[in-house]
Amino acid sequence: MAFDTFDYTQALSNLNKRYQQLVSRKNSVDANWYNGVYERYVDPVLTRDHVPVSWKYDLNPKSNPMLLERLGINATLNSGAIIRDGKVQLVVRVEGNDRKSFFAIAESESGVDGFEFKKDPIFLPQTDRDDVNVYDMRLTEHEDGYIYGLFCTERKDPEAPEGDTSMAEAQCGIVRTHDLLNWDRLPDLKSPSPQQRNVVLHPEFVNGEYAFYTRPQDGFISTGKGGGIGWGTCKDMTNPVIDHETIVHAKTYHTIYEVKNGQGPHPFKTDKGWLHLAHGVRNCASGLRYVLYMMMTDLNEPWKVTHLPSGHFIAPLGSERVGDVSNVTFSNGWVKRDNGEVLIYYASSDTRMHVATSTIDRLVDYTINTPQDPFKSHLCVQQRLDLINANRSL
Repeated sequence: MAFDTFDYTQALSNLNKRYQQLVSRKNSVDANWYNGVYERYVDPVLTRDHVPVSWKYDLNPKSNPMLLERLGINATLNSGAIIRDGKVQLVVRVEGNDRKSFFAIAESESGVDGFEFKKDPIFLPQTDRDDVNVYDMRLTEHEDGYIYGLFCTERKDPEAPEGDTSMAEAQCGIVRTHDLLNWDRLPDLKSPSPQQRNVVLHPEFVNGEYAFYTRPQDGFISTGKGGGIGWGTCKDMTNPVIDHETIVHAKTYHTIYEVKNGQGPHPFKTDKGWLHLAHGVRNCASGLRYVLYMMMTDLNEPWKVTHLPSGHFIAPLGSERVGDVSNVTFSNGWVKRDNGEVLIYYASSDTRMHVATSTIDRLVDYTINTPQDPFKSHLCVQQRLDLINANRSL
């Protein structure tokens, strides 16, 4: 629009109209997708355009007469999830154009469309070491009565040599709340690992202690000699210290979790075991590829894997493959309704949020009855031949 014909009132009206059209848009199941395990939806549930106009623009015509965007938004991704008062609430990682992420709550009655951000972003209290960046909050409604949010807090590595502006340190930040409005900051988790990402709080006490799924790693990016989904416990969340970590599920050569893997949201309790959603990472010619996979652990010993389906559960398809960090699906939030429906929230390529829907019964069936990876090509072929021959005999 040429400046000499610029109409501030009309431009603002157009912005608000586009926003209302977006948040009121109905989503639908993708009719071109079927695997029986879950449904995909056509549209993302959250994009950067879902962020309110007032969070990006100075709406004072005196100080911003040309209605220029002042604080742009780059992406909405990696959301924790919970159901409160019958509505799905996502604690969204919102990334500004400045590369800094913050948390904000988006709410929907249906859980598949109509998400709108609440009035203000979350202003996190700080510890004695300020966060430089925060992201990927996992929400756990614990049996102690609190809702806990565990997230990655990133700071510059204090051991970085002079002039190095990229070495970073990742640790697990912890907040808790009763109402998703007032957040108390607890000390960062301490563990034997030099760095931590993707830490998730188990929803129940285990042997009287708080239990965590961890992701021990030697460096900010590299897992180093360790790696895998870990397990550790502590007695007190106000002094969260894990003295010992064991590996629940290790990274494994030539699999979808070859480079690293980590717990997604907290697991669901079923009569067959604890149902888990995790992410696995492998290297390929275009870089790291992130996919989601499932597993089940023992009801009484949640650190012991009982079932591990072969291959990925959700991987990026079509336009999901393209974004800030392409070829990625990542989840740290899912919810279960009273009727057994499960809504799985996942981000694609670090850019936007999607939803897939299933049921506890289907997910348990998939996890228990899908063959496990035999780790060798000829054995995978034999698995498939066994399936083909069984079908021929019907």
